[in-house]
Amino acid sequence: MDIKPTILIVEDEPNILRGLTDLFIFHGFNVESETDGQKGLERALAGQHACIILDVMLPSIDGFQICDAIRQHSQTQPILMLTAKNTEQDVINGLTLGADDYLAKPFSTAELVLRVTALIRRSGMTANESQLVINEHVNICTQKLTGVSYQKAMKYTRREVAILSYLKQKQTPVSREELLKQVWDYKSTDHLDTRTVDIHIAKLRKKIESDPKSPRHLVTFRGEGYQLLIG
Repeated sequence: MDIKPTILIVEDEPNILRGLTDLFIFHGFNVESETDGQKGLERALAGQHACIILDVMLPSIDGFQICDAIRQHSQTQPILMLTAKNTEQDVINGLTLGADDYLAKPFSTAELVLRVTALIRRSGMTANESQLVINEHVNICTQKLTGVSYQKAMKYTRREVAILSYLKQKQTPVSREELLKQVWDYKSTDHLDTRTVDIHIAKLRKKIESDPKSPRHLVTFRGEGYQLLIG
């Protein structure tokens, strides 16, 4: 018998929580839920979840604090955040703290299921090589999601390693749309906000570049996309 994946939903709106619970049970998931931020964090840290869905606005502590605390504990846990509004700052906050993806309310339930499914599928993939060497000062263990950058210890999320690994494999400029399809596993990017990619790139530059404002390795080619230059 197949074991159903378990997701955790932390959402304080009863009607939304009930709808999301029914939605994911219908699609073959086990669902755990909390309406309080602190209790949601405790459950997140105590259990094993295929994905955690976090609302931003919650009682006691907000979704940003929960996301940050989870990332201190695990770099690999898939996290999707639900934002009340598609504001630049909410998106930046969530992704900077380590969320893998976000969706703005009101959202399509079909889109939410697709994104969660994609997150879970990507989280189960392993890198083909155990070490990713950017230059003599920057190297990453793709299995442990840790590394050294200019003599500083670094932690990476699974998504960040997947981006770097894909860019290294391609060795040519890669568009935002291609990254969303190949790394985020989206089937279509027609209605997706590509800021998700830009924010992840900005985070990576802070980790692998000696001067993130003048990148030498993770560079942008106007009109073409991003390329990883090794050496």
